[in-house]
Amino acid sequence: MTRTSPKQFRPVVLFVFLAACFLAGHRTAQSAELKTWDGLHSISNIDVTVAYFVPRDRQALPDWKDRVRYFAKRIEQFHAREFQGQSTLKATVLEEPFKSARTTEQLRAGDANFIFFQTLREVDQELQFGRDKNGAFPILLVLSEINWRPLDDFFRVSPQNGLLKFEGQIIEGRHFPGAKSGGARATYLADRGVGWGLVSADGWRVPYCGTDCVIYHEGVGHPIGLPHPEPQNSSVMSLAQYRGWLSESSVDESQKKRLGWKHPDNDFDRTSDLFSSFAAVPSPLTPEPDEPVNLKLTWPKNAKVAVVKVQIQTELLGPWIKVTSPNTAVVSDAIVQEIALGMFDRPTPVSYRVDATLKNGETVELWGYFQVREPGDKSLLPQIKAVELSTEEQGDTALPTESIDLLPMIDVGKDAVAGKWIKADGFVESPKQFGARIEIPFEPPAEYELTVIATPLDEPNGLVLGQLLDGHRFLTLVNYAASKNNPASALENIDGRNVGSNATTMLLELLQKNRPSQIIVTVRKDSVVVQCDGRKIIDWRGKPEQLSLGDYWNTPNANSLFLGAYDCRYRFSRVSLVALSGTGKPLRVSPATAD
Repeated sequence: MTRTSPKQFRPVVLFVFLAACFLAGHRTAQSAELKTWDGLHSISNIDVTVAYFVPRDRQALPDWKDRVRYFAKRIEQFHAREFQGQSTLKATVLEEPFKSARTTEQLRAGDANFIFFQTLREVDQELQFGRDKNGAFPILLVLSEINWRPLDDFFRVSPQNGLLKFEGQIIEGRHFPGAKSGGARATYLADRGVGWGLVSADGWRVPYCGTDCVIYHEGVGHPIGLPHPEPQNSSVMSLAQYRGWLSESSVDESQKKRLGWKHPDNDFDRTSDLFSSFAAVPSPLTPEPDEPVNLKLTWPKNAKVAVVKVQIQTELLGPWIKVTSPNTAVVSDAIVQEIALGMFDRPTPVSYRVDATLKNGETVELWGYFQVREPGDKSLLPQIKAVELSTEEQGDTALPTESIDLLPMIDVGKDAVAGKWIKADGFVESPKQFGARIEIPFEPPAEYELTVIATPLDEPNGLVLGQLLDGHRFLTLVNYAASKNNPASALENIDGRNVGSNATTMLLELLQKNRPSQIIVTVRKDSVVVQCDGRKIIDWRGKPEQLSLGDYWNTPNANSLFLGAYDCRYRFSRVSLVALSGTGKPLRVSPATAD
């Protein structure tokens, strides 16, 4: 493998930071109390709540507790070593997986930022997350079962143009996290005094070297306000995840001092510390089938080993297999330098976990990963069809080929019916006026699912999605603010009645200014179902002839879909359609496809 520069693969982070807060809260490093980067909140004690997040259509990993608790313990140990008691950290893992109300497809309806906010808002609201009675700084860390785009994180492949291709980081033969489909995010919410972190499957489910760095980076560092240091270095907030395990990293000393940390009188001796010194690296790094594989172990100085236990796994959902080797039982005072893993008869990914105990009672746990490959192989592929993925991602590959992107079809000069619409950088934006609307030059099929991601740029008022069912036009109206306390959503019209008086009307605030929301409208021959941010808000069943469109919202082409807005600017970043039966058709040939 050729070396790839880590500079190309810095963690993708959403980092909310207000300069005004920084200036107002700036303090000197002489304060005895450690505080967040902006100086507003104490971090003398930090409580991290760790949630394992599983979409509605997925199953939890059989050994999820072992994996999640391993990372929780790692970040506790690292924080204790780095801050020497000046800041303490406790990581508490929720006893049960957090089962989302949303499916994988619903969560992936936008970009990585969208999935971050969808995921964290759902968990935050359900847990009613915030500061508890002990006054510690609260961080909500979510470890997600999925990535923001389809990725088999055990084989490290993603679907690209109908084929499975390697996606991840290999540096000098060692696997590190950093797949483009991973999409970890974090933010410090200064106004609430809490932190949020999301680590996708690529950053934790499979224990590549450096995954624990990602957990601390996104689960502690950014949530207390730490930025990426400039210039880049090997610290945990910079390139550590491409260099080694968390125990081999550090928090940049200048950043610690900025938080209020004071250098102790005596430097910490890492060479004698089990957590800091222990490592277990496969040899060779990329073994071939039927080639002996060993784990080379590194210990602190003067260590006397009592027991070493090793387990391996060759299937993500499969069992952990105990390695039987002369060196995995009670041993003599001699340092155990190698553990024989044996040979693998075929190409396969391998996860390993090592538990060791010294004679003084100290323990350490370390997880890792490597791949057995044939010489010259660039990708290790699962034994399935090229258009499918492993168990973790089955069912996700059909969406890109079936989903029709409608936004590029819109020409604001030709299709606007009322108001001056804007199209730029992959989005369409409505004007702030009553009755603004624009046609989508597309005739939908008999049955379809329309997915829209829209962000209100003003205080939310009526979001309008023009629909068609069996020749009958109607609209989906969301968050119509006739009453500020009880905005209304409904289908219009049902039996000639609008939002004020029909059976689909729902009174609930659904949209928030500057927050993207996902609306999914499923149109069947005898029903219309509307979901907003994963919540079903309308479930109508009836005959197509019961549906009609008021003259106020009419547009020139009676067969087209349309977008509309009522006294609110909306930014539409996604408008896509999946045919459930029948075939839709564009109503205008674009210049790119014209003969």
